Amino acid sequence: MKKYILSLAVVSLFYTKSDACAWSDPDYEYFNLFTQSIIKDKSYLPFLLNYSARFYSEYNPALIPDDNLETWKRFFNNQLSHTDAQNLVYKMSMADLNALKSGKPTNPLLQKLGTGFYQKYHEAIDYLIEAKYLEPYMSINYIESDNSFYYDRDANRKNATSLDYNKTIAALNSLYNAAKNPEIKQRYGYQLVRFNHYTRNYDSAVKAFKTYIEPVKLKGSVYFMALDQLAGAQRGLDMNSDANWNFFQVFMNRRDRKESAFVSMKLSDTASFSNIMKRAGTNEEKNMAYFLLGYEDFNNPISIMEKMYDINPDSEILKVMAVRSINELERNYLPTYYYASDAAQKSSVKKDDNTASKDSSAGQASTEVKEEKLSFWQKIVRFFKNLFGGSKSDKTADGKKSDQSDDDLFSNPDRIPFYNRTAYYYDENTKDYLDDLEKFTEKTKEKSKDEYWQIANAYLKFLKKDYKGSSEILNDIKTTNPEYLEEIKRMKVLNDIVSQPKIDADYEDHLMKDYAEYFVEKVVKKDTANTNDYDDYGQAPSTADFLKDVIANRYFLQGEDGKSFLMNNKLSDLQYNPNSSLVKSVEEFYRKPNKTQFEQQIIAKNMDSVGNIDAFFNNIYGDRAMRLADFEKAKSYYEKAKSFNGIPRVNYEWTEKDGQKITQKQYTASEYDGFKNIPSLVFGHNVWESFQSAENESMKAEDYSNFPFIKNNMDKLDLANTLIQLKKIGNGTDEKAAKANQLIGNLLYNTSILGYYRQLFVMDIDNSNGGKYDFWNTDKKNPYKYYYKNFLDRSYIEPDNFDLSIGYYQKALKLSNNKEEKARILFQMASAEQGKYYQYEAKAPKDFDYSDPKWSEKEDARQKEMDNLRNQKYRTYFAQLKAQYSDTQTTKDLMGSCSYFSYFMR
Repeated sequence: MKKYILSLAVVSLFYTKSDACAWSDPDYEYFNLFTQSIIKDKSYLPFLLNYSARFYSEYNPALIPDDNLETWKRFFNNQLSHTDAQNLVYKMSMADLNALKSGKPTNPLLQKLGTGFYQKYHEAIDYLIEAKYLEPYMSINYIESDNSFYYDRDANRKNATSLDYNKTIAALNSLYNAAKNPEIKQRYGYQLVRFNHYTRNYDSAVKAFKTYIEPVKLKGSVYFMALDQLAGAQRGLDMNSDANWNFFQVFMNRRDRKESAFVSMKLSDTASFSNIMKRAGTNEEKNMAYFLLGYEDFNNPISIMEKMYDINPDSEILKVMAVRSINELERNYLPTYYYASDAAQKSSVKKDDNTASKDSSAGQASTEVKEEKLSFWQKIVRFFKNLFGGSKSDKTADGKKSDQSDDDLFSNPDRIPFYNRTAYYYDENTKDYLDDLEKFTEKTKEKSKDEYWQIANAYLKFLKKDYKGSSEILNDIKTTNPEYLEEIKRMKVLNDIVSQPKIDADYEDHLMKDYAEYFVEKVVKKDTANTNDYDDYGQAPSTADFLKDVIANRYFLQGEDGKSFLMNNKLSDLQYNPNSSLVKSVEEFYRKPNKTQFEQQIIAKNMDSVGNIDAFFNNIYGDRAMRLADFEKAKSYYEKAKSFNGIPRVNYEWTEKDGQKITQKQYTASEYDGFKNIPSLVFGHNVWESFQSAENESMKAEDYSNFPFIKNNMDKLDLANTLIQLKKIGNGTDEKAAKANQLIGNLLYNTSILGYYRQLFVMDIDNSNGGKYDFWNTDKKNPYKYYYKNFLDRSYIEPDNFDLSIGYYQKALKLSNNKEEKARILFQMASAEQGKYYQYEAKAPKDFDYSDPKWSEKEDARQKEMDNLRNQKYRTYFAQLKAQYSDTQTTKDLMGSCSYFSYFMR
């Protein structure tokens, strides 16, 4: 891929506005396969790459050494453990230390150390007593100005001005002069600098540093603690250049204050890092200055890395820059979500003057874009195709490789992760970023003694699909570093699985034998009293998630859609997009004999979310047959679905005590559950169109007196039997036959996307809005391009065939001699015809998007064109109704209850 200049401000803005999920985090939207935190110097962990916070925080803070505590441990001759030193220095009270001083310690740790501990280290204990006295006051006093934002600060909160200034200075000065040990003397000097800084006596703080710190001539952690305070005082004096330089020294030399020092540099000097570079004298200072420049302006890190390499190829901060670059590549190459949407595509693809118009007959975007303009998209798409094996469109109907597949993918950039399209822009003058970084790691691994560079180089070869080259490097690495060994192990697994072109039974056995840890989910004990599942949203994608996607893609390409689906979804998820071909493939896997261990333990476990699986499948098949008006076939399926357990849904409840609770939905005896409790009103007609109103308010029953077999309450098998009887009666030539055909037409219309009972044959429990009721995704054969991940984020269901209901209405119209009935039938036919128009409108071509400066004018013109088309081609039955039946009571009643009909009839 080409190098893309990234603005962090733009990225944060983009994510804020673009994501539908409030909990979305850009740092969770890619697979973190190369572990950034394997750098050896953990003090630089905060400076790893992330976009959702100012500093990287996905690490254990205990990994970063506490310089002050380490210094104290050495002072006490390393006889204290880390925990004991922490208790003594930070947690122990003054009273406990005074008890030790008096020879009567009560604290268990001090008793263990013995009374002789004080005699040996009396200056240190006396200092700790004084430091613990001062610590509660060691904060700067807040001074409000006219320009200050309102801040509800505790007025009684202690700060340095709460102490008597003269007495405190005199006491610290006396203690400083009395101290014999230079380390302790310097610590008293640190307190003097800090106290003057926090009381805003900035000049005195600067003098105190020169008077009390510098003469000791120690440059350990205490020196840089004091230097940090000096820099703060210099900033208070507007000595920004000096302050900035001293914060830079703190950044270089303190492992536990790098974040704070970095922020202080930013606050001290707007040209902070450039000015630091001018003052850098030693190679170490220059190297660190380059690092800060590269970190702050990450647009082209390789040029900075080259300069750092020239100074010291073994530099730890050079590894930080490299791992940030690798992570940036990962975000481009390995997103967790591949988005495909015609609607989004039409609004995001901006065409040149030379771009071809869209094929109006297909209703799909087909753009010809200059190769040099969009080679970025082509490269990424081809990479992903090669990494995941491509997409189904790569093969023709006879299974041969299609020469047009690249262009097919290339013409739809919405198959690329959405943030790549917006957060990055193309720079034709920059070199190939991945190639450049690979070359850099290639030469650095030859010069540096650290195996890190071999691992990085192997990973970049993996990204370039050179799995053999990557594996060869990994096999040659000799290291004892446990983090390196773990990364090498993971990368060997990645190379093996991603390079596998086909997943067959033998390879599934290999996966279970050698890599089960990546596929067998670990059992995590949950608090049964609290079913709050919010924590699941906070889990970042893992290597196991990535490998699961790879396997799902392989199955997808192999035509094993059922297995592909179940790698990422539960069987119950089919209820939300119950398209027939996918359901059939899942069923084929369900009925497959002699499943491999991988199929049984990894794939089949996702079928446990449905009670009676056979009834679940047969209910879906029966529903599809009903939508196709094949009532006999529907009956055969529904007979096998009588034990259907109900559409598997969950209830969400929120309480202050327990948070969100998720429980399985339990259907009442009278509630529609996906199979039972269908009212006879399903054969009626609309009084008005309101999906939210009760059914007896929106719907009115027809005259069922000639059809006593229509029950007031039915299950789907009853409904199929009823339709079969109506169909037989409808073959007659009398008014009864006319009514039978009308009732069938009503049923088909009422259960379509436009009908009040639209939920009945699409595995839904009510008619509330949702993805199932979209027109625009129903004309595709399959909207899923690489696998069935994020299945529930798309809506896909076979479209209604409104000609079926119109066909039955035509029979009824032809047989009926009742003018009022004919008017009603024509209105129903007109309503179904509107459905045909909506289907056309949803996929009609549109060669402009919202970014077009003339969008409003073009949209108005297009809408006028669509309105004319609707009046000319999709108002056939309205016109007939107006011309022949405008004098009927039915028509007059409709004009009073149906606004769009009333408008048309004017």
